[in-house]
Amino acid sequence: MDNHPNTKIYEMIREYGIVSHKKRQEFLSSIIEGLIKGRSVIFSEIADKIDKPIKEESIERRIQDFFQKVSLDFMNLGMLMLSFVHHKKVLLSIDRTEWDFGGTQVNILCAVVSVGKMAVPIYFDMLDNKSGNSNADDRIALFRSLVGIIGKDRIEAVVMDREFIGKKWLSWLVKEKIDFCARVPKSHKITFVDGERCTVDELMEGRNAFCEHNVVVDDVVVNLSVSYAKDGELLYLIGSLKSKYLAAIYRRRWSIEVFFQ
Repeated sequence: MDNHPNTKIYEMIREYGIVSHKKRQEFLSSIIEGLIKGRSVIFSEIADKIDKPIKEESIERRIQDFFQKVSLDFMNLGMLMLSFVHHKKVLLSIDRTEWDFGGTQVNILCAVVSVGKMAVPIYFDMLDNKSGNSNADDRIALFRSLVGIIGKDRIEAVVMDREFIGKKWLSWLVKEKIDFCARVPKSHKITFVDGERCTVDELMEGRNAFCEHNVVVDDVVVNLSVSYAKDGELLYLIGSLKSKYLAAIYRRRWSIEVFFQ
């Protein structure tokens, strides 16, 4: 393997234990090189870029066989992906994405590390719920895996869209002392320390922006930031971070949308 162009990839696959068998480690390194050269995840196009003295059709069948029979260690794969991120603190974005594979809907809960405008995928969880939203137990399980990969102290914060709310989930983040920023649907009311309760529309009458600490949303004590985006859309945010930072942190969530594309 010393003079093989895949040596570095092969060494990393072995070091992180993505797959256990030597021949499979070598073939996975060839698949990765073919994927990089072909800039495609289509098996036939990957096969075309793999330099082996056999027909392209045979290589494609070997790739199909590999993914049918080989179990990847996704915890170790997450650690491998994280090795490309050299920041001391990482911002996590989580979201759910759906893909149609023939007549099958694939529903995936995904976590990425945001690096500028890019996102590095760290962990995936397949949801067996026919395109339904993730629940608190799904998210807690995902984050327990993430803490095992990243370490809690390295997590700067987690950023989430409107799906990722609810008392059980947010209370778990507070209990674990994991900072977060979440966008909230307009239907969720806000309770202030003096007991006043209102909708976000009522709060924003005559205002362009509003920040407050220690309000209650979904029975969880959070900080609040409400403002209007450039297109006029209302941005209703809560989190454990200081109110004045919530909007800036939330904008960094865009990297996961770019990753899905």
